[in-house]
Amino acid sequence: MRIFDPHIHMTSRTTDDYERMAAAGITAIVEPAFWLGQPRTSLGSFTDYFDSLVGWEPFRASQFGVRHHATIALNPKEANDPRCREVLDLLPRYLEKDGVVAVGEVGYDSMTPEEDEVFAAQLALAVEHELPALVHTPHRDKARGTERTLAVVAESGIDPGRVVVDHLNEVTVGLVRDSGCWLAFSIYPDTKMSPPRMVRILQEYGLERMLVNSAADWGRSDPLLTRTTADAMLAAGFGEDDVDRVLWRNPVEFYGQSGRLDLSDMEAASGQNRREATFAGNSILRGGS
Repeated sequence: MRIFDPHIHMTSRTTDDYERMAAAGITAIVEPAFWLGQPRTSLGSFTDYFDSLVGWEPFRASQFGVRHHATIALNPKEANDPRCREVLDLLPRYLEKDGVVAVGEVGYDSMTPEEDEVFAAQLALAVEHELPALVHTPHRDKARGTERTLAVVAESGIDPGRVVVDHLNEVTVGLVRDSGCWLAFSIYPDTKMSPPRMVRILQEYGLERMLVNSAADWGRSDPLLTRTTADAMLAAGFGEDDVDRVLWRNPVEFYGQSGRLDLSDMEAASGQNRREATFAGNSILRGGS
């Protein structure tokens, strides 16, 4: 089994997590820029963070056989802080970097006028730099936030097939399904989406344009929940090819639109290597050594 986690914040994880992920078959990831948990007050703090996403984290991941890519943006929460607005002028430098496969996370936190402006500006950057966009939907008033998100996407002129709308649930999946955008779901231990709920959504809505991620940020989260979801799909009657489509081929197709996804050697991995990774992953999920 091969797994590509299309949205995981490894800056907040340890190297042990990389090792466990690789053993479970999670060997490719995308790490979006996000809020670090406390306010950043200067442009330099963003520069250092973006440098780590395109430099240090890919190196750290590579030590465990995990291929790391990133998305770069001013996140929705900090879009409301006037001290952060000059980050928009910094972004073009990073949007040209190898390994940067989308603009993101962009979108809404509290749906303020400031967030409207920054969201629209960053979608324009995605169009200008010919990159996909990763969109964060708000945790509160999710239905209204998703509707507003889709309206801004439509107003921007970006091809909806180059946009993934994330943190969806049963209330919002239908809205996005009809928009032409890609759909993404964050699997968490207690909040957002669980593996059984995700399986039911896949049974109802199908596999097309579906992405499943662990996000795995500073709060209670689990970087192996993509693997857990894959196992839940198999237990529910989905085939191995279905799992491969959702957990590997779909994220490859979406982020491959950037022209910068570098998985050539991994795509050619032998079946034997995949079987070994699956065996090791099963052992870890059972608590074995």
